[in-house]
Amino acid sequence: MSDLDVLLRELASPGVRREAFGDIGSIIRGRRFVRDDLRDSGIPCIHYGEVYTSYGISATKTLSYLDPDLAAKLRVAHPGDVVIVSAGETVEDIGKAVAWLGEEDVVIHDACYAFRSNLDPKYVSYFLRTDDFHAQVRRYITSSKISAISPQHLAKVRIPVPPIEVQREIVRILDHLTELQTELEAELEAELSARRRQHSHYRDLLLGQAEGFSPQVYLPEVSTNFDGRRRPVKKAARTPGEIPYYGASGVVDHVSDFILDGEFLLVSEDGANLRARSTPIAFSASGKIWVNNHAHVLAFANDVDRRFTEAYLNSVDLSPFISGASQPKLNKANLNKIPIPWPASDQRESIVMRLGKLDSAMNGLSIELIAELKSRRQQYEYYRDRLLTFPEAAA
Repeated sequence: MSDLDVLLRELASPGVRREAFGDIGSIIRGRRFVRDDLRDSGIPCIHYGEVYTSYGISATKTLSYLDPDLAAKLRVAHPGDVVIVSAGETVEDIGKAVAWLGEEDVVIHDACYAFRSNLDPKYVSYFLRTDDFHAQVRRYITSSKISAISPQHLAKVRIPVPPIEVQREIVRILDHLTELQTELEAELEAELSARRRQHSHYRDLLLGQAEGFSPQVYLPEVSTNFDGRRRPVKKAARTPGEIPYYGASGVVDHVSDFILDGEFLLVSEDGANLRARSTPIAFSASGKIWVNNHAHVLAFANDVDRRFTEAYLNSVDLSPFISGASQPKLNKANLNKIPIPWPASDQRESIVMRLGKLDSAMNGLSIELIAELKSRRQQYEYYRDRLLTFPEAAA
């Protein structure tokens, strides 16, 4: 029998009571500051966006700071409080939390709450990631462009409250499981990254056969530009459907109507990915589609020309043609200035055929690794939720 089983039998055998957040603690809402206010030194603070991207279950140090004069006007979380995000794009984004275990107070953003109670803060932070919590939140959120929960509604959410010894044992087990999960995900991500680098290496070798080939062509010579047909539609005005709605980096939504029908190459017009190149900036789209004004639309005489151009644009350094520092942009004029090596049609076809085999092999490996990663995450979430589920004590 595990230590947790012994504790549950000895301390919580009748069941575990569920208490509302508002009955067992206090909820303090932060006050507004913006990213431009963040500093490298000063008074420690947590911006709500950092809870999504930079923190795990708990933290002892912050990444950002504020000017002392500004910080004096704001609200803080004490050591042992749980900093909870109050809004996000989805229900699952609400409640992202970090247990603040630092030695001093930390300023919190107005899209955050500090939850102060006698519960183990890491226990609370783990609970806020469960399906149980999200199911309760769905009853209370207000939805417009984002989902949000008010402090009054958060106060109504109920959490299992086992004895503190049980809470700490659950935290110990979950910390261990989280560490194992993090190591496993890092291994799988590293393997996936290595496979992608290998794919890029062999792709560049194949395309290197065309590098320096004369003649070189420009896109207006080998394709037709349909940028004039693009039409951006705000999310609130889109009618949901099955037609893919494309933006700078691929499909961003699905709508009920289309503006183009055929085989096209879409090329990112703006966005940080033009410099980061973490995802392809050129991608094929076929059939009925809708495209906003963040991707150029090109049509080619045949699939070989389209796929060859797609591969080349994804392999070559385009920085000489990109303008803007904070908001990179590849405008139509500069797109049309990119020289493209254009070997004979049979050589282009041979390169495209071999690239297709390489892509198929890479896609197969990627699908396997991504499926394994997803499976491991689901397994972790299953055991986490089980550990945080108890028979409920009679009222």
